[in-house]
Amino acid sequence: MNQNHPDTNSSAAPCVMTIFGATGDLTKRKLIPALCNLAQENLLSTQFAIVGFAANDFDTESFRKSLAENIPKFAALPIDPKLLDWMIQRTYYVKGDFLDSEAYKRLEQQIAEADKKHNTLGNRLFYLAVAPRFFSSIVKMLGQCCLSKEEENRWSRVIVEKPFGHDLASAKQLNQELKQVLTEKQIYRIDHYLGKETVQNVMVFRFSNNIIEPLWNRNYVDHVQITAAETVGVEHRGGFYETAGALRDMVPNHLFQLFTMTAMEPPISFDADEVRNKQAEVLHAIQPLDPEDVLTNTVRGQYGSGTIDGQRVIGYRGEPDVAPDSNTETFVALKLLIDNWRWAGVPFYLRTGKRLARRVTEIVIQFRRTPFVLFRNTTVRNLETNRLVIHIQPEEGISLSFGAKVPGSVMKLGLVNMDFDYCTYFGTEHSTGYERLLRDCMAGDATLFQRADMVEAGWSVIQPILDLWHALPPRGFPNYAAGSWGPVEAEELLEKDGRSWHRYGEDELDKRAHIASPEKTRMAG
Repeated sequence: MNQNHPDTNSSAAPCVMTIFGATGDLTKRKLIPALCNLAQENLLSTQFAIVGFAANDFDTESFRKSLAENIPKFAALPIDPKLLDWMIQRTYYVKGDFLDSEAYKRLEQQIAEADKKHNTLGNRLFYLAVAPRFFSSIVKMLGQCCLSKEEENRWSRVIVEKPFGHDLASAKQLNQELKQVLTEKQIYRIDHYLGKETVQNVMVFRFSNNIIEPLWNRNYVDHVQITAAETVGVEHRGGFYETAGALRDMVPNHLFQLFTMTAMEPPISFDADEVRNKQAEVLHAIQPLDPEDVLTNTVRGQYGSGTIDGQRVIGYRGEPDVAPDSNTETFVALKLLIDNWRWAGVPFYLRTGKRLARRVTEIVIQFRRTPFVLFRNTTVRNLETNRLVIHIQPEEGISLSFGAKVPGSVMKLGLVNMDFDYCTYFGTEHSTGYERLLRDCMAGDATLFQRADMVEAGWSVIQPILDLWHALPPRGFPNYAAGSWGPVEAEELLEKDGRSWHRYGEDELDKRAHIASPEKTRMAG
């Protein structure tokens, strides 16, 4: 490992962590429980304090009381009362408007007091758990009161939540505005998907196993599928979703992170910039989409009413804060090609949507078929291909399917699954997904955070889609029923290439039945 890369097994550096939007759901449901988990694992410095900043009518005492009541509700496991008390006693609150310079003076004073009391060595971490319209304003205010200024041996870092812009132009503008105050190494653009163990394990799985990496190219891989499917609708986020849609909400961040980790070249080390350089190369190598490509290689959909887990649910247009004639997409499927030596000619299919049949996030590597010549004089008519599936949620693990002979006197083939499940092998890990990311930021490790050029490259890929979809409103919305796998056009996107989407759970059950039932084997073979 690069000698400049932070030790991932040591506790994070001392700091005062200021959370803007401290009274929101993200703080009580994810951030504070994540910090408690880090403290439980001795990965949080004992020289640590939290300052909450929001406009709600709290003071330090009432804010502490609120957290003490809420944290146990959202923690995955019971929290040691002593640890909870330790966390609460180093938590403070400043009431103020995000644009009020006087409030920042009070914030500066509170940070200084917490720094002195808890010996945090002058290090400052700011978490912007706020609406995107406040990102630039807050950073500008931090600059004006010198809280963003770094001095010798004292760092100041800012974590920015997604969405990072709503198109290419706004992403560039936001980067420019942040960099008027901060350097790139001070900005940590967070994506909680990268806090998941299996996402982090994609690189480890690829680059630490010599039996895998030699096959990870166009000579052996037929195509790649990346799916992020949800059974829930937009819930209470209708107002936000109307301005975003599935494409903006999921593709340039979550899906492209999985995409680049799957397709990237081996970095020379796990140093943050070395890894992100390789991810950026992938985004720059994606074949640009012209209007004809957008029409033929992209699909959009919107869910109507349907059935989820036996319950009847309303369509998107009936959700709160959604226009009754809304044309906002809740489903997206894309076909992308990469112009480089490793992946030339290998399609990458991406899809994401709400109110789909199952909740699943996965990466599917579909390998090429072997030559049929060996089985020409047998009863075998079809050779199944090998498939590697990296399961990210709800279950985290890896499965590999391969051909095997069904016992008997006649040559019959069936597919066998080798399954690795994180929970079974390593035990259940109760985390929020934010632990690793918060600790990495405190340690100065930006590997799992997006860099400015990566953000802009991602928006560059989808900008032609945004432009054409804006110019040509969709016809026939809603075009898929809640509880289905999306619009029929998404199936046709792969069918015209002679392929089909992987059905999480269903395909594996079919394979096991295929092996267990001689009659089914006979019919299939």
